[in-house]
Amino acid sequence: MTTHHFHLQAHWPDGRNGSGTISSGQLQTRVSIPPEMNGPGIGTNPDEMLLGAAATCYIITLAAMLERSNIEKTDLHMNSEGIVDVTNGVFTYKKIIHRPTLTLSSTATERDRERAKKLAIKAESSCMISKALKGNVDIELELTLL
Repeated sequence: MTTHHFHLQAHWPDGRNGSGTISSGQLQTRVSIPPEMNGPGIGTNPDEMLLGAAATCYIITLAAMLERSNIEKTDLHMNSEGIVDVTNGVFTYKKIIHRPTLTLSSTATERDRERAKKLAIKAESSCMISKALKGNVDIELELTLL
């Protein structure tokens, strides 16, 4: 069995409406509470980082699955949306919606297109971040295949 360890250093010298910093490998940024939650909006925030982790894990997983299946793409880009519910002052990350647009090569067959659709769905359940969120945050997929 192989394990990988990831480390993050955080520093928060201020109060609730202040800001801090995080550092982890190539990620080095300021953080604060987002303006949507009555914070100062300095740097990034946990909500954006959770969405970013889910989105990058999904798109990398899908790209790898397409490559392993020898399905040639000419482009893959995605918009993702995170939905946070606020009920009685309690913030709950409810849902993430990934909206990938996958463009296959002009030589793609109908079989390639069907396999690509299946892989797009499978990538969401195969991504380790999606697995970590399962049962807590709903993740939806709205694929556009060109």
